[in-house]
Amino acid sequence: MSQAEMAAAGEQHAKMAGPLRVVLVGAGHRTMLYARYAKEQPEEMTVVAVVDPDPVRRAQAVEEHAIPEAHQYAQIADLPAAGGLADAAINGTMDSIHVATTTELLHKGYDVLLEKPIATSAEELTELHQVAQETGRRVQICHVLRHAPFYHAIKQAVRDGSIGQVINAQLAENVSYDHMSISYVRGTYAEASRAGSSMLLAKSSHDLDLMAWLLSGNRPVRATSSGSRMFFVPEQAPEGAGQRCVVDCAIESTCAYSAKRHYVDNGWWSFYAWQGLEGVTLHPSREQMLESLRTDNPYGRCVWHGDADIVDHQVVAVEFEDGATGSLSMIGNAAQSSRTIHLIGTKGELFGTMQDGSFTLRQIVSTGSERNTSTVVEVGGGTHMHGGGDLRLVADFVNVLRGNEPSISTTALEDSINGHMIGFAAERGRLDGRWVTIEEMQHAPA
Repeated sequence: MSQAEMAAAGEQHAKMAGPLRVVLVGAGHRTMLYARYAKEQPEEMTVVAVVDPDPVRRAQAVEEHAIPEAHQYAQIADLPAAGGLADAAINGTMDSIHVATTTELLHKGYDVLLEKPIATSAEELTELHQVAQETGRRVQICHVLRHAPFYHAIKQAVRDGSIGQVINAQLAENVSYDHMSISYVRGTYAEASRAGSSMLLAKSSHDLDLMAWLLSGNRPVRATSSGSRMFFVPEQAPEGAGQRCVVDCAIESTCAYSAKRHYVDNGWWSFYAWQGLEGVTLHPSREQMLESLRTDNPYGRCVWHGDADIVDHQVVAVEFEDGATGSLSMIGNAAQSSRTIHLIGTKGELFGTMQDGSFTLRQIVSTGSERNTSTVVEVGGGTHMHGGGDLRLVADFVNVLRGNEPSISTTALEDSINGHMIGFAAERGRLDGRWVTIEEMQHAPA
């Protein structure tokens, strides 16, 4: 869908009186983060309802946004059709039910801001696209990095022709050891069968989307990848490592991955670590935390002795329609999280690290004694989570539904398909040891 078409589709909301009314579906961490926009810009958006089967999560949303009892629901089936109570939905449910829940919302007439990944298979992705077309509703994807000042400025530079036609795109996502261990070793996304997503979709769908978006108009044709679970395996466990950090581990006090150090002493990733205690308390004491890690809390397990099976490092290769190539490296044990990018084109190149809040633009010089010119572009936002893109994403969603012109970052469902298809093809390529075409994935049997 073009920007002009998106703007035209938003005309139905152009005469909206007052703020956009939204319902939160799946009141987890990401949904509640996006909902903060209603607190910061109440004249633009208001939260009027919540849907979540977990009463504790519902209660958190109710407390934060003063949602009346009549507008609290355990399931989407109980939610009234769009128009009366709310205009749009923010869907932050688990990956495995993204398509089922969004389809239900679309049939009820809601426009949807959907957390990534869109779907867990190419077949589901096609199904959701068809339903969105049939219902005429908008599905915008939470690829928040597009909205970060860093990538927004890079997109503008590419679109302006600053580096000419893109020949090669090199992206890297370096996942910090603490983030890797909480989410992809001990947590929900550690097992592909349980999470419903590969590492590429669970963690790096942002980066694959960026690659496809930056080369927009140049369709990806095939992809492959290589990677494995190399470090977080029993064979790598140091001598003295136990099954649980605070139960039987002789090296816990000096282990970089100590659950006690991460989640109790330093309070890192607490919104994940203490989910199991939410039915008891939202503010656990130190002793409650330690007791949880001693017993059945999955976040208390040794990183080398869990059930995790998704890769801890992976390299993706992509070929585009005009012959351009792209690569993405995902490394899951960095000392500090970072995202880097290097684009090389026919007239120059640009490169930078998102966390620095700036990138360098070098352009080829055709006359004189200088080989190139070099400019550092300061954009800011680097120290914020997702580079400051989270609430900018929500602002764009609201803006489009009001019938205004979308920014260059705005993601319609159609725009996000290519990045996901690269992910599906690359993962199939890793498992089969071959290049996989995007066309093959689009026509794969369900």
